[in-house]
Amino acid sequence: MDKIDVVLPCLNEAGALPDLLAALPEGYRALVVDNGSTDGSAEIAARLGATVLHEPRPGYGAAVHTGLEAATSDVVCFLDADGSLDPAELPALAAPVLAGAADLAVGRRVPVARGVWPWHARAGNLLLSRLLRGRGLDVNDIAPARAVDRMLLLALGVTDRAFGYPLELLIKAQRAGWRVVEHEISYGARATGTRSKVSGSVRGTARAVRDMTRVLRQ
Repeated sequence: MDKIDVVLPCLNEAGALPDLLAALPEGYRALVVDNGSTDGSAEIAARLGATVLHEPRPGYGAAVHTGLEAATSDVVCFLDADGSLDPAELPALAAPVLAGAADLAVGRRVPVARGVWPWHARAGNLLLSRLLRGRGLDVNDIAPARAVDRMLLLALGVTDRAFGYPLELLIKAQRAGWRVVEHEISYGARATGTRSKVSGSVRGTARAVRDMTRVLRQ
């Protein structure tokens, strides 16, 4: 089997990258998309053997789209680079897409300890996932972990380049009649020295909800 590309959007994740890249399963290849890091993340990733891409436009969506365009595998995975998600769980997430049983598999985060998912981030996610279920898409998380058919995603035309990207993807996937499955994934503490751009603060969560609400209005 050809290697599966794993897109890792990265902004100042130097503390997480060594363990994260070492934990990638056999057959999975890291595409680290550096989004303006100032802590040497890009250099660390390159030294550890990852393919490093540079996206100067700020924004989660900009980083993941750059990774998607550079990927070459038929199925592409996306994973946060802060160490909160275990790459060892990628094969189980990607399995239904690789088998042709789904077009998109999304990870439903299951906290492994108290406090790893702050209340404000959980509340924002709960609100948005309820809105999606009201639109007919049975998901419970605006997932930071995904496995997807690369060509289908390129053709879907997701345009948001900020935090609204994953929500727009899910909305357009539902409209396009994609087969979407949800798979539980472990959600743990971030690596020392890293901070979530969304759940790391109330302001970050509010900014993400703002971006996603804009997508819903469109």
